[in-house]
Amino acid sequence: MNELVTKEIDGYLANSSMIRKMFEAGIELRKKYGAENVYDFSLGNPDVPPPSAVKAALKEIAEHADEPFAIGYMPNAGYPATREALAKKVSEEQATQVPAANIVVTCGAAGAINVLFRAVLSDGDEVICPSPYFVEYGFYAGNFGGKLVPVPTKLPDFTLDIAAIDAAITPKTRAVIVNSPNNPTGQIYSREELAALAEVLKKHSEKNGRAIYLVSDEPYRALNFDGVEIPSVFSVYPAAVVIGSFSKTLSLAGERIGYVAVNPALEGAEKLMAALILTNRILGFVNAPAIAQKVLQTALDSQVDIDIYRKRRALMADVLTNAGVEFMMPKGAFYFFAKSPVEDERIFVEALLNEHVLAVPGRGFGLPGYIRLAFCVEDSTIINSRDAFKRAVDSLAK
Repeated sequence: MNELVTKEIDGYLANSSMIRKMFEAGIELRKKYGAENVYDFSLGNPDVPPPSAVKAALKEIAEHADEPFAIGYMPNAGYPATREALAKKVSEEQATQVPAANIVVTCGAAGAINVLFRAVLSDGDEVICPSPYFVEYGFYAGNFGGKLVPVPTKLPDFTLDIAAIDAAITPKTRAVIVNSPNNPTGQIYSREELAALAEVLKKHSEKNGRAIYLVSDEPYRALNFDGVEIPSVFSVYPAAVVIGSFSKTLSLAGERIGYVAVNPALEGAEKLMAALILTNRILGFVNAPAIAQKVLQTALDSQVDIDIYRKRRALMADVLTNAGVEFMMPKGAFYFFAKSPVEDERIFVEALLNEHVLAVPGRGFGLPGYIRLAFCVEDSTIINSRDAFKRAVDSLAK
């Protein structure tokens, strides 16, 4: 009578206790000391306002909202006009002519990954990812009988360890998923790294008799602070799939709008596309939100003011440097993955919590000994946390 959920989900709930603890601690600290005295770097929730083109698009949509089918059913892959607009943008980013037929509009990047994994994973299949990694990948693979296989990156700069990935591939390997710019490290993988990875995947695909997909998860593509190249995976590997969203690019996180794009060079791409359109429907997404799709049709070439995040990156770097915390300067996204001054980063997280600073332990992203700090917060939060970080580090030194 007490078995209300599966053992698998019960285990997930038990392991999420630290996240719950941080969330609950933040609530209590704000009640006790006031929100202005709590420095919360735990959540990657983009706070920069959407560009003006989004507001203009919403007004235009509202003007026509009283027309028949204005926000009605549509093809499961999305509005044709939205797919056309996305195809043009993806073609530019991937330096490859991508037809609209190779785009499925999805409920965010998370929806896109689940749609893809439902289409290509069988029980026991493995998905390799560089570590540290976005924690939800393991759940997404597990949803369809797959298993996530993390492979550590090279320290201290979190670049890909191609030899280690090569060694981790087995006949069960179905995909390798890379996230660049990366959450949580902010690293951007180079063309040389991705080309070397592609050669490894070609070798094993031929050996195993089935394609190993290279999945490039790119929701942070627009947040590229130093203007370095974000290479096209379509140009280096035929069995490549690109995942994108506009949660960060347009600050539309709550609208859940993204896409999956399949390399036209993939042999049998038409069959994979048919499968993705089917899984988008049978998983219950049915189609991506209509209003968000219409926004993309006119606001797709806009983006948030990246200089706001660039300034905050500099402020956060100054705070960490002042405290004596080691870090790699993130090239993209809006996170620092900083090294803990003590081996067990949970002790550092507790010391920060004592100073009203909220951070996330690195082990949640597959790499103990580090903490993740999201700098998508007000400038004042970062500036005012300076002394708190220093006190936390000094307390551990004592």
